[in-house]
Amino acid sequence: MLKQFFIICSGADTDILKKCSIGEQNKYAGIGATVFFTAVMATIAASYALYTVFDTLYSAIFFGLIWGLLIFNLDRYIVSTIKKRDNVIDEIIQASPRILLAVIIAIVISKPLELKIFEKEINQVLLEQKNDLTLANQNQIAQQFTPKITGLENDIVVLQSEIDSKEAEVNTLYDTYISEAEGTAGTQLLGKGPVYKEKREKHDAALAELQQLKTDNKAKITTIESEIAELQTTQKANVASSQPVIDNFDGLMARVNALSELPWLPSFFIFLLFLAIETSPIFAKLLSPKGEFDFRLQDQETTVKTWTMQKVNERKLLLKTDNDVNNKVYNDIADEEEVINYKHKKARELMQLQADAFFKNQKGAL
Repeated sequence: MLKQFFIICSGADTDILKKCSIGEQNKYAGIGATVFFTAVMATIAASYALYTVFDTLYSAIFFGLIWGLLIFNLDRYIVSTIKKRDNVIDEIIQASPRILLAVIIAIVISKPLELKIFEKEINQVLLEQKNDLTLANQNQIAQQFTPKITGLENDIVVLQSEIDSKEAEVNTLYDTYISEAEGTAGTQLLGKGPVYKEKREKHDAALAELQQLKTDNKAKITTIESEIAELQTTQKANVASSQPVIDNFDGLMARVNALSELPWLPSFFIFLLFLAIETSPIFAKLLSPKGEFDFRLQDQETTVKTWTMQKVNERKLLLKTDNDVNNKVYNDIADEEEVINYKHKKARELMQLQADAFFKNQKGAL
């Protein structure tokens, strides 16, 4: 039962193969088994690749089965259309496009399996790429907000420096009128005289200006700090909203690109393995000598070809003979008096009808 199934997978004519030897049947069963298991590997590879796209197991398996059936049909077609010929060059020319198609199929099958085999290494590469993308994303977003925040912080520094300058001025005036009262500076007279009073009033006025400046600048600083906090909150929100995009940066294309950054030799050997599996049925048919099945198939095809050509030639001969007979018959009756008189009669009637119709049309026009 299993042998018969593999023979069907090989694409060979089962009716012809039943008449062949056991060895010939086993050869085609082996070819069919290779075709079948290649389709199984294609199903597994496609299911994994599609799972990275859809993130749904059932959808991945469903489309993976469809892809496996497609690869099975292509492989079966490739193997079944290769036929043994008497000329090796003709066989190579016949197999060249099929080998090219087999190479393409091997690449398509091997790549998803490479992604699964080197999954841990690919995850490490993707992690590094995600970290780089996260830093780059934070820097890009910061470039949008940093100039504004820096400008507002500079405004706070300017407002604070105004307060500090005014405080220094008030402190200087304070030291001046205290020194005047103590007699250590100014008039150097001990006591609170007119000069002391004047300096004290100047200090008090500057102190009032300082208090007002502090009130005004503190309000401005509070407003600016609120703007800075709002900008910083918006910046963090932008970073947080864009981070899931980076976290999900592990799709099929990202994994293929990550695989290309790994050493190429292991991937190349995996590709060679699937290339050998995919092309082995083709080379098995090319390298093996003509077997019993090939001779029986050739006998059947040539029989049909000969019979078809014979029928075509018979139809051509029948047509030629019929044309010759018709020409001879018409030539013989062309000179008969009865046929000539009948033709004259019908021609006269036709001309009369044409004249009557012309007269009727002219009379209607008038």
